[in-house]
Amino acid sequence: MRILPAMQPLHEAGSARRSGFTAAFLSLLFPGLGHIYLGAYRRGLGFAAVPFLVGALAAGFVVRLKPTDLAGLAVQSWFLTAVFVVNLILLGYRAAAILDAWTIARQLGQGRDRRSVAAGTTGTGGTTTPNRAASVPLAALLSIAGLIAVLLVMSVAHIAVARYDLLASGTLDCVFNADAKGCDNGPGGSGGPGDSGDASAPASVGPPVAGQTLPPWNGTDRLNILLIGADEQNGGHNTDTMITVSIDPTTSQVVMFSLPRDTVDVPIPPGPARNVFGASFQGKVNSWFAAVHRRSDLFPGDASKSQPGYNGLKALLGNLYGLNIPYYVEVNFDGFKKVVDALGGVSVNVQVPVVDDDFPSGGGARSRLYIPAGMQHMSGADALKYARSRHTSSDFDRGARQQRVLVSLRQQTDISRILPSLDALTTALRTSVRTDVPRELVPQLLSLAEKSDTRSIRSLIFTPPFYQQEFLSSPRGYIIEPRVDRIRSAVRQAFTVDPTAAQQRDALAEEGAEVWVLNGSQVNGQAATLAAYLDYLGIAATAPTQKPDTTGLTTTTIRAYNGAETTFPLTTQMLQTVFGVQVVPLTDPAVKVDFAVITAKTTPTLTPPPVP
Repeated sequence: MRILPAMQPLHEAGSARRSGFTAAFLSLLFPGLGHIYLGAYRRGLGFAAVPFLVGALAAGFVVRLKPTDLAGLAVQSWFLTAVFVVNLILLGYRAAAILDAWTIARQLGQGRDRRSVAAGTTGTGGTTTPNRAASVPLAALLSIAGLIAVLLVMSVAHIAVARYDLLASGTLDCVFNADAKGCDNGPGGSGGPGDSGDASAPASVGPPVAGQTLPPWNGTDRLNILLIGADEQNGGHNTDTMITVSIDPTTSQVVMFSLPRDTVDVPIPPGPARNVFGASFQGKVNSWFAAVHRRSDLFPGDASKSQPGYNGLKALLGNLYGLNIPYYVEVNFDGFKKVVDALGGVSVNVQVPVVDDDFPSGGGARSRLYIPAGMQHMSGADALKYARSRHTSSDFDRGARQQRVLVSLRQQTDISRILPSLDALTTALRTSVRTDVPRELVPQLLSLAEKSDTRSIRSLIFTPPFYQQEFLSSPRGYIIEPRVDRIRSAVRQAFTVDPTAAQQRDALAEEGAEVWVLNGSQVNGQAATLAAYLDYLGIAATAPTQKPDTTGLTTTTIRAYNGAETTFPLTTQMLQTVFGVQVVPLTDPAVKVDFAVITAKTTPTLTPPPVP
C-alpha cells in the first residue's frame, strides 16, 4: 500500500484506478462519500460536514415541534418560500459534490494513463497496444453519460419537492386569498366572484361603508367560525349549509350551531342594511348572501369579490346568536365531493336509515335514495347525498347528518391519508375552499383542534318547534320563523350548562313535542313561569291566555292528546317527573297541541335559572 506524503496535493488520491461513475453515484447517496472512495478523505469530510450540520439543526428543530405546529408552519407563505430556496440550494450543493468527485476520478485516471504511456506499457507479446488510445474517448463518453444519469436521478427528488412546494403554495394562496389570480373557487365558480345570477340584488347605491379591523384572536376568548356549504344552481350562490363552530379554548369544548336554510325573518343588525331591508330579512336565510354580496354600501369589502356577502352573513348570524363571528370557511358542494374522494372516502355511523324517493339526480330528474343504518363508507357523492337529503326527514335530522359528516372527516383525517392523495386533494381544495382566516392564526387553530375531543362535540340545530315556528304553506312557501329569545339563550348557555343536562335538553328539543301550560289556579303569572321553566328544560312550551275547564280538578293535570304519550316518550317522562303526576291520554282530533298542563294551587313553583 502506498503511503501518501504529509503535504498531500488537492485530491489526496492514490494511483489505483477509480471509476468516475462509482464516485458520482456514491456522492449521490451522500455528499462526500465519493471523495472518501477516491481516498480524498479531508475533501470528503468537508462536503459531508454541511449536510450533517444542517440535518442536525433540522432534526433538533422538528423534534421540539408537535405535528400540529409543523402543519401550521406548512401553510405560511414564508415557510413555503424558504423550503423552495433551501431545496434549490441543496440541489446545487449535491450537484457540486457529485461533479467534484467525478472530476477527481477523471483526473486520477488521466494521470495514470499518462504515466503508463510514459513507462512504455505493452500489450500481449511485449508490443505497445495500438487501440488503447482509441478506447480513451469511448471511456470518457461513457463516464460523462454516467455522470449525467446520476445528476438526473439526483434532480428528480428535488424537482418533486419543488413541484409540491409550488402546488401547495398556489393552493393555499387560493384558499386564503380566493381572489388571487388563477383561482376559481369564488361564487359562480368561473373566476368572476359576484356573478351569482341574482338580478334582484342591485349593486351598491351609495358610498362603501368603512371596514372594521378585527383584533387578532388572543387564544383565550371564545372563538367562532362560520362554516358555509354553498350550492351553485341556476347561476345562484345559495348558502344552504350554515354551521357556526364555537370553541372555548379554556375548556376545549366545542359546540356547533346550525340554522336551517328555510329560516325567514332573521333580525338584521343595526346599520345600513337595516335601513334598506327593515328590522328583519323577509327572505330565506340561504338567499341573504345573494342579496348583499354586491352591496359594499351595506357591508365592508370589495363588491367585485363578493366580500360584502361573507361579511354580511357573518354579521346576520352573529346578531341572531349574540356572538362575534370574525371568520368564515366556505366549501362548495361540488368541491366537497372532490375533497372526500381525494381522502379515499369517509366512514359515517348512520344512526337512522335515509330513505328519499324524491332525491334530485340532475337535469330535473328524481331518483330513490336509500342509505341503511350502521357504519357506512361513503364516496364524496354518497356523503353529499347523505348530508343533503331533505325529504322524509326533518331539518333537525338533516343538520345533525351534516355535522356528523364533518366530525367523521375530522376524526379520520391524518397525515397518512393526506400524503398519498396530495395531488387530488390540493386540486380539490384549490377550486372549492375559501376562507378569511389569517394564515398566521392557523397554528393556534390546529393546536386548539388537537386539544378538543371530537367525541364530546355538542350539536344544536335550531329547528321547529322549540327553536322555530313552522309554516307548511304561506305566501312565501314553506318557511320557519325563529324564536330569537330561545336561540340566543341556548347559545349563551352552550358552555355553562351541565353536560348531562345539556344532552337531556338537546334530546327533548329534538323530540319536538309542543306543550301548552294553562292556568287553572288563577295564580297570576303561574302558567307563564312554568312555561319558561319547561322551555329551559328543552320542551317547546307556551302559555296561552285561554282558561281551561277545571271541573273536578284539584291537582296538576297533564293531558296527552292523540297518542303523544307514545310518540314523545322523553317529554312524557320529563313532564311526569317535573310535576309528580301521571299523564292522562286523550283522543281529540280538534286539538293540535301534543300536551296540555293544567295548573292548580298545589302545582310547584318552578322558575328557570337566571340568564348568564
